Amino acid sequence: MIAQDHQSPAKLDTRQLDHRYDGIAKVTGRAKYAAEFPTENVAYAYIVQATIPAGTIASIDQAAATRAAGVHCIITPFNAPKLTVPGNVNILQDTNVLFNGQPIAVVIARSLPEAEAAAKLLRIEYKEQPAKLDFNALLKNARAPKRGGGTSHRGDPAASLAKATAIIDQTYSTPIQNHNPMEPHATIASWSTGADGDKLSVYDATQGISGAQGSLARAFSIPPANIHVQCPYTGGGFGCKGYVWSHTILAAMAAKVAQRPVKLVLGREQMFGPVGSRPNTSQRIKLAASSDGKLLLQQHDSTCYTSLISDWTESAAGQTQLLYDSESLSTSQPLVELNLGMGTWMRAPGEATGSFGLEVAFDELAEKLNIDPIQLRLINYAEKDPRQGLPWSSKHLRECYTQAAERFGWSKRTAQPGQHREGNKLIGYGMATANYGAGRRPSSAVVRFLPNGRVFVGVGTQDLGTGTYTILAQTAADALFMDPALVDVKLGDTTLPPSGGSGGSTTAASVCPAVYDAATLAKLKLAQLAIADTQSPLHGATTEDIETKDGKLCLKSNPEKSETITTIIARNGNTPVEATATSEMPKDRDSFSSHSWGAIFAEVAVDADTHMVHVRRMVGTYDIGTLINTKTGTNQLIGGVVWGVSMALHEETLIDPTYGRTVNENFAEYHVPVNADIHEIDVTALNIPDYKFNPLGSRGIGEIGITGAAAAISNAVYNATGKRVRDLPITLDKIMNA
Repeated sequence: MIAQDHQSPAKLDTRQLDHRYDGIAKVTGRAKYAAEFPTENVAYAYIVQATIPAGTIASIDQAAATRAAGVHCIITPFNAPKLTVPGNVNILQDTNVLFNGQPIAVVIARSLPEAEAAAKLLRIEYKEQPAKLDFNALLKNARAPKRGGGTSHRGDPAASLAKATAIIDQTYSTPIQNHNPMEPHATIASWSTGADGDKLSVYDATQGISGAQGSLARAFSIPPANIHVQCPYTGGGFGCKGYVWSHTILAAMAAKVAQRPVKLVLGREQMFGPVGSRPNTSQRIKLAASSDGKLLLQQHDSTCYTSLISDWTESAAGQTQLLYDSESLSTSQPLVELNLGMGTWMRAPGEATGSFGLEVAFDELAEKLNIDPIQLRLINYAEKDPRQGLPWSSKHLRECYTQAAERFGWSKRTAQPGQHREGNKLIGYGMATANYGAGRRPSSAVVRFLPNGRVFVGVGTQDLGTGTYTILAQTAADALFMDPALVDVKLGDTTLPPSGGSGGSTTAASVCPAVYDAATLAKLKLAQLAIADTQSPLHGATTEDIETKDGKLCLKSNPEKSETITTIIARNGNTPVEATATSEMPKDRDSFSSHSWGAIFAEVAVDADTHMVHVRRMVGTYDIGTLINTKTGTNQLIGGVVWGVSMALHEETLIDPTYGRTVNENFAEYHVPVNADIHEIDVTALNIPDYKFNPLGSRGIGEIGITGAAAAISNAVYNATGKRVRDLPITLDKIMNA
């Protein structure tokens, strides 16, 4: 069990939920998502998007649209209320158009079909300007990020390069990609007036209810306490719901103008552009090594597009700074400005794209040196963080290589490409390293013993479908030695103790310690009640002597001397016993570096005639600290690997080179894997606690699964065919032309 003083490492109990806490609610339809909450007198909003990539709006004739059936009002830049822009969003505060698809008006009507019909009646005139849309043509104009970052330097790169015997110097590229969670972005907003001013109530599909509350407070210049944000379930986020986009603020603006509740749900085509994307990258990577495989130089210059709205960077070169040891290193991350929607976080931002370039380059270096790819990585194993020389809080990457390679059957691989054939199928093996930073944020939680014998857990975080409900119920049950089925968890409500956003693989590491601590404090309060109660068999004992077990308080030295929790509460006014706790960052956090690690292997079959690629097997082993729940943790790793398959073979956002609009803004044309594309996925976690990082020993797990997976598949395709594809996605035409 976890020690109460936060300092000593401890082991979680084995009270794992073997089912998802929220599973029944979801499969029976009882789980409500943002757009599903019944709201009286609700109107429907539809966002009108710009049809040019650059320029200004000269005029909007809304006469015909205003007269259309069911229309309540229309908001444009010419009549919108003036707000404080809380970030890089387009909320109708000026007439500038920075990308095709930018929100430029909102129609509010009795029904969504009526709002959409009226939107088509708007007559919009533009003053167009030349647009920046050709990434390759503008590469020469790339600039450094305005806020810095991404640039690093150590050693003497020129001297290291001069003494190398093997050099790889190649460019690897990844396309723009878009998040496509099953639940689109959605907001229901309603206003009321109280004694302390205007109040706003919002249901929002978000990865951060506190962030949404803060952004809305800044936009409308009202106290955060006057804004109530709820999001009990999020139907997938993957990063795009980690930012407060225009539609959330526009829904609240529309509700204020219309003087009634307003529901705004984005259509699938509106998920491309207005709510962010993963920027493309062009990564020039140079690796130089001695004949024994020791890295002398790593150079990684990754250029991505950035919008004219925000200086956002896909930090693809970041993991190169720490993954392997070398005497010299140089990285940079220049930006090309384009008239496109804003870049943003997308599952494992930076590491997902950067690991593709670096890990394929490592495969090329291993071939040139005639060294096994695993052995080359072990030769350059970083025993400490190469950036500052700090020790790792925990690192067991060697064990990941060994375990995954054995399960995969790596010893059967033939290094020379094209040697393994099954009928018309060329079989290839590939591998890569997986890596993602371990982070956590301050988080608070409340735990409450109820008179009916149940325990309530409340945290102002949200569950994206990753299993947060499950692990919080399990953590409280673990702290109290009780059945997890007796724990009720409430999330997604800003009236609960605040927590950070669900992103960066931080939720479990941040929230679980807070829940454990709150449960421990509540247990202490309950024990103090019993000690002070002359009718209790535990009267006069010390708190150190008392423990909870199966709904009872009992003496550790004499478990038969016990009393049910319900009895204690009943004798003391039937009042719930609760405690709130905040899990803070470790005081010595600057003395070590924390990351999660993994090894991922891929087997592919490539049709010798059609060049179609099928991923037959993916095998991975991960060092992510304590695996709090086997089912939800494994599910997340598998999901990440599926994303890796998608990144390697399927996903690519195509932009019209003249008009700047996404061409494939639907599921029919934006390709993602279906069941037929995914075969055997075998993942496991070492389950070695990292107590230096976190009192539970747990690190994040949501994003590491995608890292390295695309590179492993690419390396396997090369092993099968002898064709090296350095430009994702790997499609049959690229294999034919390689």
